[in-house]
Amino acid sequence: MNATTTLNDALAYARTLGLERIDAHMLLLHTLGREAAGRAWLLAHDTDTLAPEALERFAALCQRRAAGEPVAYLTGVKDFYGLTLQVDARVLDPRPDTETLVDWALEVLAPVGAPHVLDLGTGSGAIALALQHQRPDAQVSAIDASHDALHVAQANAVRLGLPVQFGHGHWLQGAVGPWHAIVSNPPYIAAADPHLAALTHEPLQALASGPDGLDDIRSIVAQAPAHLWAGGWLLLEHGWDQADAVCALLINAGFTQVQSRKDLAGIARCSGGQWPR
Repeated sequence: MNATTTLNDALAYARTLGLERIDAHMLLLHTLGREAAGRAWLLAHDTDTLAPEALERFAALCQRRAAGEPVAYLTGVKDFYGLTLQVDARVLDPRPDTETLVDWALEVLAPVGAPHVLDLGTGSGAIALALQHQRPDAQVSAIDASHDALHVAQANAVRLGLPVQFGHGHWLQGAVGPWHAIVSNPPYIAAADPHLAALTHEPLQALASGPDGLDDIRSIVAQAPAHLWAGGWLLLEHGWDQADAVCALLINAGFTQVQSRKDLAGIARCSGGQWPR
């Protein structure tokens, strides 16, 4: 690449590094300060030239992405359930599959007026903020064991003007309640899982959970009944192959209506149950 590099040339360079097309587009729009213009703008301006300093910034971002750093960390933002969140390496990069959990929570809360909802391990605040945005009448609380994560979540809440109440704690220890729904996207990767090697840019404590990946889910399932209203729901995101194990934990703990929901790829990604009335 040189002083006459076009936007199309820059995107071709990104492809030589192995970047996905959408990632390259997002990084180039970020470099140019044109996120709001969208990817169609790049197609309409593909012969425009990049200033040398912009070209240098874009190349550096592409190299970091090629090394495994999430696009959300490179741009500082991630869209989730219609909200634009600010994210960085203190929190997990919110995944689109987690929107399945939000959909399900909104479904079980639909019959409840002014529901009380708790999001455990809130991270960037994605789930809690999405629920608060969709249900302005709800009293949404969120807990995280990481002070760093809470700083990110609280800043998102302030910027978005959403009145989620945040607290520091490890799962439900010290939580008050009761709630009509408790939701969580906890760590669920086995500590020895080789896939962790590709996730080194994200906080390990938000990813791994014991030998089989279920330690934190076991804790939540054991603690939740004491904090739910009769008829309240516990909804959990988990790994692609953990639905049966999580459902068994819920049934053994006394939950009814135990079931799973599929993510965008058709994989059973969330499981939950209702505490008996």
